[in-house]
Amino acid sequence: MTKKRDLLTLRDLTVHEHLALFRRAAVLKHARHERRPVNTMVGRTLVMIFEKASTRTRLSFQAAMLQLGGTTIDLSAANSQMARGEPLADTARVTGRYCDAVMVRTFGDERIREFAAHCEVPVINGLTDDGHPVQVMTDLFTVTERLGEVKGKTIAFVGDTASNMGRSFTRGAGLFGYHLRLASPKGYHPADDVLTPSKDFVALSADPQEAVKGADVVVTDVWTSMGQEAESKQRLADLGGYQVDAKLMKLAAPHAVFLHCLPAHRGEEVTAEVLDGPQSAAWDEAENRLHVQKALLEFLISDHELRRQTR
Repeated sequence: MTKKRDLLTLRDLTVHEHLALFRRAAVLKHARHERRPVNTMVGRTLVMIFEKASTRTRLSFQAAMLQLGGTTIDLSAANSQMARGEPLADTARVTGRYCDAVMVRTFGDERIREFAAHCEVPVINGLTDDGHPVQVMTDLFTVTERLGEVKGKTIAFVGDTASNMGRSFTRGAGLFGYHLRLASPKGYHPADDVLTPSKDFVALSADPQEAVKGADVVVTDVWTSMGQEAESKQRLADLGGYQVDAKLMKLAAPHAVFLHCLPAHRGEEVTAEVLDGPQSAAWDEAENRLHVQKALLEFLISDHELRRQTR
């Protein structure tokens, strides 16, 4: 199998590669806003495999590939032979022969790692229980748009910081050099194996006010993620004191921006006043999925083609 690059976690790319992708994403965003076509993916195909529900991931990856001149194939696990017991490795071996890259949105992290191990083309993590790297890449790109750069900034994540978003932000702290404050009740912080690589950049707290004070960026996410619905009542009780409202945002720096990967539950993890307010970058953040993923697709697919040509 030709050596290839995957994007399964943020740390699969160097910080210099991430920053280069951010610069390319800015160029692609400008071109999109000026209605200038970019056709770098003509003749290329992206397969998208979904085992979890999706709105922004599905739309942004499909639009990204189509706008770059390529094509997409949307494969639901429920409507494929995977639902009838075909081994994941066999599906991966076949899928890689039909396309130029695969985006997988699934449950356990072990599933996407198994798929990537047996697929001959680049595999992108479109979300697993363990992380959401393409979303956090986009969030950090959005921070660079608003605040100039990520390095040295203070980011406060409030709520369930052991979520896939919390874990990805934690992994990114040591890589990008931002200071991350995680505000959660007991039992809702990331495990030690996630914290350790970024330990010099991460501070844990049970006090959301302490975490947000003076922060450049305030982030939250839903309190009950996909697959946790049975825990919803307990989670609402545990996390009820961690809502991001206008009073909490006033403790952040005057220039602070608010991020939420969406979908949001107004009145739970965030108030409508904050989500729809002037400090919210949530809608730019959602749009930026398109531009960052265009840059990522160009990078992974062109890199793989170069490697294949020089075997």
